[in-house]
Amino acid sequence: MLDNIASLTPAQIVAELDKYIIGQKDAKRNVAIALRNRWRRMNADKSIQSDIVPNNILMIGATGVGKTEIARRLAKIADAPFTKVEASKFTEVGYVGRDVESMVRDLVEQSVNMVKQKKKEEVKQKAAEVVEDIILDALIPPIQGRSTPSFSTTADPNAMPDNDFELNERTREKFREKIRNGELEDRKIEIKVQQSSMPGMGVMGPGMDEASMMNIQEMISGMMPKKTKKRKVSIAEARKILLEEEASKLIDMDEVKEEAIFKAENSGVIFIDEIDKVASSSKKGSGPDVSREGVQRDLLPIVEGSTVNTKYGIINTDHILFIAAGAFHVAKPSDLIPELQGRFPIRVELDSLTKDDFYQILKFPKNALTKQYEALLSAEEVELSFNDESLDEIASIAYEVNTEVENIGARRLHTVMSRLLNDILFDVPDKIGANAHILVTREMVQEKLSGMVKNRDLSQYIL
Repeated sequence: MLDNIASLTPAQIVAELDKYIIGQKDAKRNVAIALRNRWRRMNADKSIQSDIVPNNILMIGATGVGKTEIARRLAKIADAPFTKVEASKFTEVGYVGRDVESMVRDLVEQSVNMVKQKKKEEVKQKAAEVVEDIILDALIPPIQGRSTPSFSTTADPNAMPDNDFELNERTREKFREKIRNGELEDRKIEIKVQQSSMPGMGVMGPGMDEASMMNIQEMISGMMPKKTKKRKVSIAEARKILLEEEASKLIDMDEVKEEAIFKAENSGVIFIDEIDKVASSSKKGSGPDVSREGVQRDLLPIVEGSTVNTKYGIINTDHILFIAAGAFHVAKPSDLIPELQGRFPIRVELDSLTKDDFYQILKFPKNALTKQYEALLSAEEVELSFNDESLDEIASIAYEVNTEVENIGARRLHTVMSRLLNDILFDVPDKIGANAHILVTREMVQEKLSGMVKNRDLSQYIL
């Protein structure tokens, strides 16, 4: 189940991260080692496997420098369950709000969805055959009481049928070919689909968060008999609806749960953001600091390793990789309780982004903002491109605005790019038609943005 990691060395993992994230070499190296160590543990001697615990990582850096993106991309590379939580959303046990165990339940839910999707892909072909028969039955219902055709499949197709059954079968086969060739995609048929037993049901309780409420709704809904309703839809839409239902019927949910729990326990990644918000910046131990320390103490057993009850079964958190992150502008990592500090032995400080970093972020990543906007306008058959001078100017303005207003890292580029291209996005396709080519130059960037920076009229940029 950890085959994806087996094929990647730490250097290759860093190379994969480089495709999406600029700089932050130290952070990338540490997460790459942590990821590879998971595969190493699974292939170590059985007698010591359970004793090898992951080296959890504490990332320290300002907002927008890539902390979350590194963790998210790491999970994608490993094909591992991943969940992101904000420590500031948790409350100490006894208070209204999310409890810390909910992040483990979220991870298991993500793992179940991943495994379920993989299993559905495995049975997709078989499900497609069942769906084809259902659609065919809706178009040309079979004659009841006869299970096999009375004519030979090698008989002359132009010969006259001997009876109604044979005529029905030949008609069905002709329509089957039409379905397979996509000739009837827009034709309407009536199908039966499952509907929720208790739609819109509300559950109330003291201190109950949204996730718990949804779990109770799902549990009660599962106890009720399944209802079906008839819908008239096109064959194309019917195929999508029925394929999902039939694939779900073909997979073994017990097997899914077992594999999902194993996957969550051994390759799951939990990213705890804003950990600095629950660090106590003073030593008085009064007021809100007591609650902050309470959240830390509630986090401690989860990160150390404990068992958590979920609706899919008990999960052990001993080998889940925890990556915590925070800006630590006010509080310091040493303000965390000592026990929690000890559970994050690897500390990585992420660098603030420079003007050159902004330039590279705009040009090189596979999902660069420039490439995203080019893709958006290509949908309108308009070609958008940026020359190097324009990218340099955008980077310079984003860096300057970050310096003078508030440093929000790479997120500033979203605001600057939106301001730069809003007029073009509005004018396409009314004023700028298909096959147009728009080249963004340094002069265009200066015309749209530089004047505002020089005049210190920065209100347009503040998020």
